[in-house]
Amino acid sequence: MAETGNFAKAARQLGVTRSVISHRIQQLEQFIQAPLFHRSSRHVRLSEVGETYYQDCVEMLAGFERLTENMRNLRAKPQGRLRIQVTSAFAIDYLGYLLAEFMQLYPGIELEVVVQDRIVDLIQEGFDVALQFFPALVDTLVERQLFRVRRIFCASPGYLRNHAAPCHPGDLLRHTIGLYDGYPSRYQFVFRRGDERLEINLPGQVRSSSVHLLRDFALGGAGIVCLPSLVAGKELLAGRLVPVLGDYVVGTFAFRAVYPTTQRGSLKVRKLIEFLAERLAQMPHWEGDDSFAPLGEALSAGGVEPAWRPA
Repeated sequence: MAETGNFAKAARQLGVTRSVISHRIQQLEQFIQAPLFHRSSRHVRLSEVGETYYQDCVEMLAGFERLTENMRNLRAKPQGRLRIQVTSAFAIDYLGYLLAEFMQLYPGIELEVVVQDRIVDLIQEGFDVALQFFPALVDTLVERQLFRVRRIFCASPGYLRNHAAPCHPGDLLRHTIGLYDGYPSRYQFVFRRGDERLEINLPGQVRSSSVHLLRDFALGGAGIVCLPSLVAGKELLAGRLVPVLGDYVVGTFAFRAVYPTTQRGSLKVRKLIEFLAERLAQMPHWEGDDSFAPLGEALSAGGVEPAWRPA
């Protein structure tokens, strides 16, 4: 009406009847308790109040359009800080390379990566996403599994030259054992071989929150350790570590991205998880049933010639 100066023209533009336009204006005038138009038999023009009201509405609509456009740009180009918590088992040797590629794809995102293995309240501590072994334990968190993690008992060749290799899981009780204390099942292990199933609680003379410390402990020839294959893989392929109890299967865990439900609509969180899921599906299958060959091929391509293959 303010632009057309005519009830009939305004009705045609909006696709409604003239009476609807007239009724809506009357309702608005009653609401603000002031006339918006001066009416005569020939003309309809804005009153002083109507002019002020019209200009404020125009500015408000323009601001809303700018806000909408900004939101569309944000949806198209994720940006802002992305705070990630990640377990050291995946952070070391792997995540940095992936994040380098991710940043090239999305330069508007700023990354803050905290490497730690403890379980934290993601919402309270302000994390957007966690990359971890542990499942989402509360309803305020959701998760997406990225890959399976296989655990391997292994030791250095030097240790096994001086100590008889275990043939049965119970034999581990006679060895010096190093265990990671961050697994969901802690020190309880289930060994399977065919129809045989054995559940055993290992005391672990060395317990650590760092799987890399345990790897180095084993490389020093001090005992047998249980490591995820993504940490032990290079050493196994090079022959610096040797698997024991290879005919037994130890329970696996899912490595997952966990994030608060409030982040479901976050474009930067979604882009990160989709990126990791795609890249990890293409990465070597550390968790193969009986071989490290896929990982070996990738390492060989990078100049590392594996000296050992599992039987």
